[in-house]
Amino acid sequence: MKKVISREKKEKIQGWVAFVLLILLSLFVLVPFFWMISSSLKQDNQVFSIPIQWIPKHPEWSNFIDIWNQIPLLTFFKNTIFLSVVITFLQVLTSSFAAYGFSKMRFRGRDILFLAYIGTIAIPWQVYMVPQFIMMRQLQLTDTLWSLVLLQAFSAFGVFLMRQYYMSIPEELSEAARIDGLSEYGIYFRIILPLTKPALATLTVLTFVGTWNDYMGPFIYLNSTELKTIQLGLRMFVSLYDAQYALIMAASLVSIIPIGIVFLLTQKYFVEGLATSGMKG
Repeated sequence: MKKVISREKKEKIQGWVAFVLLILLSLFVLVPFFWMISSSLKQDNQVFSIPIQWIPKHPEWSNFIDIWNQIPLLTFFKNTIFLSVVITFLQVLTSSFAAYGFSKMRFRGRDILFLAYIGTIAIPWQVYMVPQFIMMRQLQLTDTLWSLVLLQAFSAFGVFLMRQYYMSIPEELSEAARIDGLSEYGIYFRIILPLTKPALATLTVLTFVGTWNDYMGPFIYLNSTELKTIQLGLRMFVSLYDAQYALIMAASLVSIIPIGIVFLLTQKYFVEGLATSGMKG
């Protein structure tokens, strides 16, 4: 009896130690974020003051107003929101649709085609970056937002993620629907999609964040100021006002707010999707 109690007590202590370590690690990771928030509410000459004043005595809330006047930040936001929403919608649609075919439909060469498509994940983007640019230039789509939309409308990783989740759905559901006369499109829209909200949320968050934070794609294809994204806009802001650190931090903080909102709205399904993707049966 004593051994059982001591073992339970030991496990409880280990759990608390792990919990405290995780809290400390989380705080350590969040220190740069807290510093960015603090710096965005200071004057430029106070940003690098020592010791660090984490809570400014006189917050400069005007910094969040000035950033919209220094550069066309609203235009950058509109462009980034357009790309993020459109690309995310297309990737979720094409990935889920292709994943259904690779997981629930039977046709010759299905597995070989899937492996060949997924194999493209291993190819570095730098390998086909130049051919893509030449193709977009010949189509006269450079310096347009549609060039980025077309290039990122399909995702091999998205197909892989969705297929792994589809494989966990019992095949009996699809077979019963076919016997009842439901078409493949009906099975996809009425049965499969409603059961895959966690996977859809996971892919939505990953795609939205990746598109929002994309720098190299817009840097290569977009030249006009009125077409730049928020990442290019922040870089331009740093180049023009490299000494205005408080405004730079304020602009950086504003730029991550949409990502935080999307994650908060989908975190429940996001965590569930990561936990269950790849499980079968």
